[in-house]
Amino acid sequence: MKRKRFSVEQIVGVLKQAEVGVPLAELIRQVGISEQTFYRWKKRYTGLEIDQVRQLKQLQEENVRLKRVVADLTLDKVMLQDVLAKKL
Repeated sequence: MKRKRFSVEQIVGVLKQAEVGVPLAELIRQVGISEQTFYRWKKRYTGLEIDQVRQLKQLQEENVRLKRVVADLTLDKVMLQDVLAKKL
Protein backbone atom coordinates (compact mmCIF):
# COMPACT_ATOMS: atom_id res chain seq x y z
CA MET A 1 0.00 0.00 0.00
CA LYS A 2 1.30 3.45 -0.91
CA ARG A 3 2.27 5.56 2.07
CA LYS A 4 1.02 9.13 2.02
CA ARG A 5 2.80 11.96 3.72
CA PHE A 6 0.66 14.62 5.30
CA SER A 7 1.92 18.06 6.27
CA VAL A 8 1.50 19.34 9.79
CA GLU A 9 -1.13 21.77 8.55
CA GLN A 10 -3.16 18.93 7.02
CA ILE A 11 -2.94 16.85 10.20
CA VAL A 12 -4.08 19.74 12.39
CA GLY A 13 -6.88 20.45 9.90
CA VAL A 14 -8.11 16.86 10.09
CA LEU A 15 -8.08 16.98 13.89
CA LYS A 16 -9.99 20.29 13.88
CA GLN A 17 -12.64 18.74 11.61
CA ALA A 18 -13.02 15.88 14.09
CA GLU A 19 -13.39 18.37 16.96
CA VAL A 20 -16.10 20.25 15.05
CA GLY A 21 -18.18 17.10 14.86
CA VAL A 22 -17.55 15.45 11.49
CA PRO A 23 -18.26 11.70 11.94
CA LEU A 24 -15.00 9.84 12.45
CA ALA A 25 -15.72 7.08 9.93
CA GLU A 26 -16.52 9.63 7.22
CA LEU A 27 -13.46 11.75 8.03
CA ILE A 28 -11.09 8.76 7.95
CA ARG A 29 -12.50 7.56 4.65
CA GLN A 30 -12.33 11.05 3.14
CA VAL A 31 -8.70 11.63 4.17
CA GLY A 32 -7.63 8.08 3.34
CA ILE A 33 -6.07 7.09 6.65
CA SER A 34 -6.65 4.29 9.10
CA GLU A 35 -8.34 4.71 12.45
CA GLN A 36 -5.03 3.88 14.13
CA THR A 37 -3.31 6.73 12.27
CA PHE A 38 -6.04 9.14 13.32
CA TYR A 39 -5.67 8.26 16.99
CA ARG A 40 -1.88 8.46 16.75
CA TRP A 41 -2.20 11.98 15.30
CA LYS A 42 -4.75 12.87 17.96
CA LYS A 43 -2.44 11.70 20.73
CA ARG A 44 0.47 13.69 19.35
CA TYR A 45 -1.09 16.89 17.99
CA THR A 46 -4.32 17.55 19.92
CA GLY A 47 -4.37 20.95 21.57
CA LEU A 48 -1.53 22.31 19.47
CA GLU A 49 -1.83 25.02 16.90
CA ILE A 50 0.04 24.86 13.59
CA ASP A 51 2.82 27.20 14.72
CA GLN A 52 3.32 25.19 17.92
CA VAL A 53 3.59 21.96 15.96
CA ARG A 54 6.15 23.52 13.64
CA GLN A 55 8.15 24.73 16.62
CA LEU A 56 7.96 21.25 18.18
CA LYS A 57 9.24 19.69 14.98
CA GLN A 58 12.11 22.19 14.75
CA LEU A 59 13.07 21.50 18.35
CA GLN A 60 13.05 17.75 17.71
CA GLU A 61 15.30 18.19 14.67
CA GLU A 62 17.66 20.41 16.65
CA ASN A 63 17.73 17.84 19.45
CA VAL A 64 18.71 15.09 16.99
CA ARG A 65 21.45 17.30 15.57
CA LEU A 66 22.81 18.12 19.01
CA LYS A 67 22.78 14.47 20.05
CA ARG A 68 24.79 13.65 16.94
CA VAL A 69 27.31 16.38 17.79
CA VAL A 70 27.66 15.07 21.36
CA ALA A 71 28.19 11.54 20.06
CA ASP A 72 30.89 12.72 17.65
CA LEU A 73 32.67 14.70 20.34
CA THR A 74 32.50 11.78 22.76
CA LEU A 75 34.01 9.50 20.13
CA ASP A 76 36.80 12.01 19.48
CA LYS A 77 37.51 12.24 23.19
CA VAL A 78 37.71 8.46 23.57
CA MET A 79 40.05 8.17 20.59
CA LEU A 80 42.33 10.90 21.96
CA GLN A 81 42.41 9.25 25.37
CA ASP A 82 43.36 5.93 23.75
CA VAL A 83 46.19 7.56 21.80
CA LEU A 84 47.39 9.34 24.92
CA ALA A 85 47.30 6.11 26.95
CA LYS A 86 49.36 4.26 24.30
CA LYS A 87 52.03 6.96 24.33
CA LEU A 88 52.44 6.76 28.09
